[in-house]
Amino acid sequence: MILGTAINLNVNVQGAEAGESYFDGGLAQYIGWCILGSIVTFITIGICYPWAHVVLYRWKVEHTVINGRRLRFDGTAVQLFGNWVKWWLLSVITLGIYSFWLYIKLEQWRAKHTHF
Repeated sequence: MILGTAINLNVNVQGAEAGESYFDGGLAQYIGWCILGSIVTFITIGICYPWAHVVLYRWKVEHTVINGRRLRFDGTAVQLFGNWVKWWLLSVITLGIYSFWLYIKLEQWRAKHTHF
């Protein structure tokens, strides 16, 4: 019971009331991550785009609180890179037809790795 009280105090310290939803990320952080991701993607000729995508999405998710609970993201750039290669090859093999499903596949991957 003491552990449960400590958890409740932690939520109250964060200022999140039950049912409160908000985003606490800042513009400077967003711009910084976008610039860093763009530079890394450009320097690596697009090979590190999955890293940039994961870093920016993690920042977005981890600054989001829904119903008083902060979201977390456990996906990694290596996981996304593996999928990225697979999706790219399927697009090439199917002469671009598979590319219509890429956005859906990416959203499914994001949802799979996003948790309360």
